[in-house]
Amino acid sequence: MAIGRDRPAASQLLVNAGCDVIVSDDGLQHYALARDCEIVVIDGDRRFGNGWLLPAGPLRETPARLAAADAIVVNGGRALLDGALSMRLEAKGALSLIGGTPKALDDFAGCSVHAVAGIGNPERFFNMLRAHGIEVLGHPLPDHAHLQSADISFADQRPVLMTEKDAVKCQRIAGPHHWYVPVTASFDGGESSILLDIVTQAIAKRTALR
Repeated sequence: MAIGRDRPAASQLLVNAGCDVIVSDDGLQHYALARDCEIVVIDGDRRFGNGWLLPAGPLRETPARLAAADAIVVNGGRALLDGALSMRLEAKGALSLIGGTPKALDDFAGCSVHAVAGIGNPERFFNMLRAHGIEVLGHPLPDHAHLQSADISFADQRPVLMTEKDAVKCQRIAGPHHWYVPVTASFDGGESSILLDIVTQAIAKRTALR
């Protein structure tokens, strides 16, 4: 794994380390980085928001950019897009930040918990917990927030549930009542195979050009 603002330089580090397939998160707008396959993920709840680009709206590019993508994946619905693949994130359990003890999410049903989320759409995480019968006291944070102790510490002894993305920043400040909720991606029907075929064909095409 390589992290860096200069995506081509970060990719070169991986190539030098022996990688022959590179997956770049949020790499679509890094045009200096060559790519063989583009996958665009759209939030099925918010879709394109107000239709404006940052900072006036949520978009990094106009919807017209979708025409150049190899695959469009809608997280939480199809958003009325022809040919889009439908994906949803599912969670069944939580893991303690201290020791990794597992616990089924349904075991929190009927309980009141603090839920912390520094992701693009915190409400999606909160609603996922509510679907398991959990009473959620939501604490939304900016996407990629650098969490401090105050962000995950509360006056009561309620359990604190957070995303796995946030948990990696909290290992040194967590207590026994802090839990994170890993998720898995699930596709409708055979759509996961469709996406895999798109990616593997792009890799095969690149390999043939060597």
